[in-house]
Amino acid sequence: MANNLAGKFIAILVTDGFEQVELTEPKNALEHAGANAHIVSPNKSSVQGWNHDEKADTFDVDRTLEDANPDYYDALVLPGGVRNPDVLRTIPEAVGFVKSFFDSGKPVASICHGPWTLIEARAVRGKTMTSWPSLKTDLSNAGALWVDEEVVVDSGLITSRKPDDLPAFNEKMIEIFGAAEQPRARAAS
Repeated sequence: MANNLAGKFIAILVTDGFEQVELTEPKNALEHAGANAHIVSPNKSSVQGWNHDEKADTFDVDRTLEDANPDYYDALVLPGGVRNPDVLRTIPEAVGFVKSFFDSGKPVASICHGPWTLIEARAVRGKTMTSWPSLKTDLSNAGALWVDEEVVVDSGLITSRKPDDLPAFNEKMIEIFGAAEQPRARAAS
């Protein structure tokens, strides 16, 4: 299982204000499983992480959203934090990037407040999912069935509630991403 994602490229879409552990732990798990995990952002050079309500570390952006081609990637991760998805859902290019993964049937993993961007991409109707509890009404109003479980999988969409759920989230993410279609020959993004 250590290399079941070998040859796969995974986009992790964030902007400033993401919950740091919701980026670092999934990224480390993906890379440990052999994937190439790229931080994709509307920011040009770096993104600012947060530990709850305090600034944490900055991370280099691997691909700007402007230069990232969703066809290049095999799967998508959407970390939470409150500010990160709240800003991403207001950027049409970010919403379009997310929507393209659903349109092409690629798996997506989203944790905490990350589903806000999924709502804007109109990707939750009919899905059973979870999130940070404060998104329950938002998800229900967008047509999702919200459940309070540590990890939920529905048609290639993996969701979890909070940082405490990261071990189960990462395990399911690796499983679902690994079971997805094999990587294709890819043009530069």
